[in-house]
Amino acid sequence: MTDARRHAPATERNREPILAILRDILPASGTVLEVASGTGEHAIHFARALPDLVWQPSDPDPAALASIRAWAAAARLPNVRPPLLLDAAAADWPTVRADAILCINMIHISPWEATGGLMAGAARMLGEGAPLYLYGPYRRAGIATVPSNEAFDQSLRARDPRWGLRQLEEVVTLAGGQGLALERVVEMPANNLSVVFRRKAAA
Repeated sequence: MTDARRHAPATERNREPILAILRDILPASGTVLEVASGTGEHAIHFARALPDLVWQPSDPDPAALASIRAWAAAARLPNVRPPLLLDAAAADWPTVRADAILCINMIHISPWEATGGLMAGAARMLGEGAPLYLYGPYRRAGIATVPSNEAFDQSLRARDPRWGLRQLEEVVTLAGGQGLALERVVEMPANNLSVVFRRKAAA
């Protein structure tokens, strides 16, 4: 590619299994905020497949934002908004309506503070019953981590000691503290998980 579009090979492998889950959990219409959109390929694929939903991509990395814009320009889909500069760990997020929040492959490639910020942001933005969808590899209590994920975890920590596979139970506890209830965990290809939360009613 000669323009700003970036390509993540994993996207082509996981987008259809993820889409199958999204079809089941997302509302029929409304706005989906994607946190840490990366290359933008997921946003375009899902927006094309779910034309009644408006897709709002975001990322903290300027190169990723440029890639998202380039993919959107090439696709020319009416339901993809310009990407937002959004750092999940920040206390203040851009003002945007969100009927659902999606976050793919961020939690293990970011400091733990980003996961805390994601849960706090979801709690602020989502209405009762609205979903927060997470995708990626995790450690799970009582389940051995496969060798490929162990090697991946070591490579992540070598790049940045603040990164690495998270314990799913710790993520669930963090979410629960923000009023987000675990709805389901779905086994996905390549030893990944889909993790779905729902915003509980305000106390």
